[in-house]
Amino acid sequence: MRSSLCSLGYALWTIFSGLNSLRPDFVAWPYVLHSRKPRFEKGGRMVEASKGFKRSVRSFLSIRDFSRSEIQELFVLSAKKKRELKEGKTSIDLAGKILALVFHKPSLRTRVSFEVGMHQLGGTTIYLTDQEIGVGQRESIPDVAKVLSRYVDGIMIRTFDHSIAVSLAREASVPIINGLTGLLHPCQVLADLYTAFEKGKDLDSMRVVFIGDGNNVCNSWLNASTRFHFELRVCVPEGYEPSAEITKTAQNESRGKIELLRDPVKAARDADVIYTDVWASMGQEKEAGKKKKDFLGFTVNDRVVAAAKPDCLVMHCLPAHRGEEITDGVIDGPRSVVFDEAENRLHVQKAILLKLLT
Repeated sequence: MRSSLCSLGYALWTIFSGLNSLRPDFVAWPYVLHSRKPRFEKGGRMVEASKGFKRSVRSFLSIRDFSRSEIQELFVLSAKKKRELKEGKTSIDLAGKILALVFHKPSLRTRVSFEVGMHQLGGTTIYLTDQEIGVGQRESIPDVAKVLSRYVDGIMIRTFDHSIAVSLAREASVPIINGLTGLLHPCQVLADLYTAFEKGKDLDSMRVVFIGDGNNVCNSWLNASTRFHFELRVCVPEGYEPSAEITKTAQNESRGKIELLRDPVKAARDADVIYTDVWASMGQEKEAGKKKKDFLGFTVNDRVVAAAKPDCLVMHCLPAHRGEEITDGVIDGPRSVVFDEAENRLHVQKAILLKLLT
């Protein structure tokens, strides 16, 4: 009897050993099949699956989420992907990956650049508006974050309230990318920095002048000043200053000089980069009439550009209200790199996607 049991035990051991040799990605099959908790093989050992499969992930909500060296690495990768695209080389770096695009505010550049970028990297996208989701109304932010995390590999959101993006990042188990909020526009300013770098500007010594409304783009330029040492002059009408908290942090952490000015011509003196944006952003249509009056004299025109250095770059994140914050002659002029910026949204965001989704 004892000899028979030993023979049976040896036979079972042989069977399971054979199974393990056929499926090297699984070990200890009898234990796996009878375990009450889901366990998966990792690195040759058994580990318990985390509750809800949530894992530690990294999101990009602000330029301050990346270090200086990480941004420099992104720029190297952006240049590589831009070169490969022009050479006709294809990529499958994100094959099988899906990016959810959540839009509460419509956009030309943000939607197209992220959709095209994902497709060029071998991935796919799904476009969602508030009609499908109803974030915070039809469905809570935590529930939306957890559900989408089970379906997709990353979420890009373009919304009004920055706290929605923050809450998504806190609750999701996939990376969240800030495509724009009312507080920040980090993807845009990374593309702006890359464009300046591409055009030969030294990010640690250039003089940047932001003229217009102290909005989300201006706030992101302030954040960027904590990573590179450029001088930043913010020229806005009284009452339209950027975030006081972000400004204070930038003044404390930036090695470059940060100034608040009221005269566009004086602010533009010896500038390497002149930047402007619309006076009334999407959702501020009711304020447009008042802002036109308050921003008189803050148009980036030939007189303002003439005060800058001869090789000054003129930037605008678009869409532009021509004749208001910038003239046709300037945006279409020889110093304008506005459409280079728009193109570089694609290449820089591809680098961000590769960093976060691989």
